[in-house]
Amino acid sequence: MRLALALSLLAIPALAQDLMETAPGGVVRVLDRVSGAVSDIELANGQTATYGRIEISLGECRFPADNPSSDAFALLTIRNTGADAPVFEGWMIASSPALSALDHPRYDVWVLRCTSN
Repeated sequence: MRLALALSLLAIPALAQDLMETAPGGVVRVLDRVSGAVSDIELANGQTATYGRIEISLGECRFPADNPSSDAFALLTIRNTGADAPVFEGWMIASSPALSALDHPRYDVWVLRCTSN
């Protein structure tokens, strides 16, 4: 029984990969809390953009294969400009931005969607 459970748990990541597709890029929204400015930034996978005093790098953007417009999952790395250590590194989910959020005194960043081209 335990072996069967362990084997079924090992199959879950493979199943999740079959249900998700990788997009060529994604769109993030940035809010500068000091100025109130809001900007949408389109990034290709592997691309980095500078906004104010932060650098946003998109590692990958994924979406559900059966419903591409339903959600987006983006692997982001966010650094203060000129810093080596990231202030955020991980997956952000468009439908649940508070689940894995950037904790920065000046900027809010969240994923809007994956791009299709």
